[in-house]
Amino acid sequence: MNHLIHIELDRLEGSLLRILGLVERRGFNIDGAELYDLGEDKRGLSLTLRPREASRNLETLGLQIDRLYGIRRLSADPRGVTTSAIKNKVSA
Repeated sequence: MNHLIHIELDRLEGSLLRILGLVERRGFNIDGAELYDLGEDKRGLSLTLRPREASRNLETLGLQIDRLYGIRRLSADPRGVTTSAIKNKVSA
């Protein structure tokens, strides 16, 4: 099953690479990615993810992404699986 997540992040050197690396290391394939501008100091990233194994948990991935430096907001597409870690993330 595919999951669509949206990430709002600070425009910092290496931020995109940290997210993509974490997603792949945690056992998810990236089937699609879209990067878009949200202003001078932030940008958005939409990722279509597919777990490599059924045991991979989107909520755990959301908690791990949340710990990365420069993450402002996480959300999941309401048509997909929404987990509490992703749905309830609020920008600081």
